[in-house]
Amino acid sequence: MTCREAIEVLADYLESTLSPAELEKLEAHLRECAPCRAYLATYKRTAELAAKVNRVEMPPEVRRRLRDFLSGPLGSTS
Repeated sequence: MTCREAIEVLADYLESTLSPAELEKLEAHLRECAPCRAYLATYKRTAELAAKVNRVEMPPEVRRRLRDFLSGPLGSTS
């Protein structure tokens, strides 16, 4: 497996959706490739931070304004 191929399957790796054969190829590559291990660590941390962003509670006023906007005449052609 090349570095490019490894990077292309990292999301599937973190979601545990790789086939057993692909998983073995990736893990073998990661054992031998320090740059890809570093990239994986950065990718994991980025995913963790992104997940935390989604957990931020939207302030009630912003929620109300968004709801009002979305219930308005979006794309109305009249």
